[in-house]
Amino acid sequence: MRTRLLIGSLSAVVGIGFGLAGTAEPVAAHHAFAAEFDADRPVEFSGKVTRVEWVNPHVWIHIDVDLDDGTTELWAFEGGTPNVLFRRGFTRRSLLPGTEVLVDGYQAKDGTNRANGRDITFTDGTRLFLGSSGTGAPYELARPGVDTVEPRR
Repeated sequence: MRTRLLIGSLSAVVGIGFGLAGTAEPVAAHHAFAAEFDADRPVEFSGKVTRVEWVNPHVWIHIDVDLDDGTTELWAFEGGTPNVLFRRGFTRRSLLPGTEVLVDGYQAKDGTNRANGRDITFTDGTRLFLGSSGTGAPYELARPGVDTVEPRR
């Protein structure tokens, strides 16, 4: 009796699992740096953070960039995972809207205002690695939250 009950329960759970799997939202596949970004198109912008998306698999930092002609462009920089950025010294309060930053990275191959971020520098000179998977990423950090590259002057 117990064996039949256990087998019946397992098949019900498996059936429900397959049913739910068919209703799941499609998930975008994780990508390699070279599939989306161009190592030959480095970018560097200063501006104000407009918002930060603390989502997996990558954090997105949106900044308003003031151009030489007086116009403003919105740029989005892809960083590492939320967990990686938290371990490197970021907090949800370190990138509030209005925060002045300098961000460098590599532009998207499609020419849009998106880039894979490498470093972000705050007005006090603090520079944090954004977790870029692309060219120019520093070797493994000596200690979490500390970049091995000298701060910009």
